[in-house]
Amino acid sequence: MSDALVARVAAKLDAFALDADLALPGAGVTAIAGPSGSGKTTLLRCIAGLEPRARGRIQLGAETWLDSERGVFVPPHRRGAPVVFQDAAPFSHLSVRGNLAYGLSRCPPERRHVGFDEATQWLRIEALLERRTEALSGGERQRVAIARALLAGPRLLLLDEPLAAIDVARREEVLPYLESLRDRYSIPMLYVSHQYDEVLRLATHVVLLAGGRVVASGSPAALGVDPRLAALIGADAVGAVLEVEVVGRDAASGLASVALGAELLRFALPEARTGARVRLHVLARDVILATEAPRGLSVRNALRGTLAALVDEGPDAVLAAIEVGGTRLLARVTRAAVAELALGPGQPVWALVKAASLRGHVYARPAA
Repeated sequence: MSDALVARVAAKLDAFALDADLALPGAGVTAIAGPSGSGKTTLLRCIAGLEPRARGRIQLGAETWLDSERGVFVPPHRRGAPVVFQDAAPFSHLSVRGNLAYGLSRCPPERRHVGFDEATQWLRIEALLERRTEALSGGERQRVAIARALLAGPRLLLLDEPLAAIDVARREEVLPYLESLRDRYSIPMLYVSHQYDEVLRLATHVVLLAGGRVVASGSPAALGVDPRLAALIGADAVGAVLEVEVVGRDAASGLASVALGAELLRFALPEARTGARVRLHVLARDVILATEAPRGLSVRNALRGTLAALVDEGPDAVLAAIEVGGTRLLARVTRAAVAELALGPGQPVWALVKAASLRGHVYARPAA
């Protein structure tokens, strides 16, 4: 699917006002992120057709869903944009099978991405089909809600913090299915989240909201290394997002490696075979700067680079941008360290990164 989504929409809700102007890719996962109260859910509801106070224009491909000046409003059930909410509330009067059959009944034949059996097998809910939904765990309810939305043949799938209401264990249970939904069915998704680690793991495009307005829109890689966005992303999530190919694996240590120019970045990810594409998160908090080549350290990564910029992050902290083989990394250092090491742009430095601190996942496996 390649239908781009255009949303120029405003909505006044009591003391809050949304005023968003977006042109989004028609493929992949667009994450809508930002602090609480920034308008994430309101924007999603406008796109879904669930916000009656919305004004403006919303268009998916050649189809206009909202044009308030011309009096156009396509009701939610005709947009082909089902919503999976955080409380995942399947119909309680129906069994799991009944819920899925309802979703399938709303799917036009030309939009059928997947059959009933494939959806239940993929989401591993075959054993749940005759159960009532109130007897399901939080993770099971979310998988049923995803299956029902998928069987409805969505043109655009909307997810409103679908993991917010479940615990960490159930969250880790559902996340791989969302990754697979992105990669397997190529259904464009809008994903609202206040957890930026989810955004880093799932998103191919990110929109940052604050105060009801769009403050940034772009790839996770571009936004993650923009120090000006640190306050919105959250201090613990600021850092580089690398989408790179595994070039080797050390048999003795078990560490995989990717190339950043002439430097090798090593990390622990057992499923990362040579040739796989991986997305790695190199968080600023996990990078240490050195002005001399390190010796006698346990850290597996000492990457030679150039200090590109220093950006104030607060009264005590500075974000240092380091260019390594054409890739930009960030390191969070104190003002005292900047003064003591006489750090300045253009200076040769080493970025030290523990292999065990790197987080990541495989998003494209090598051909068999």
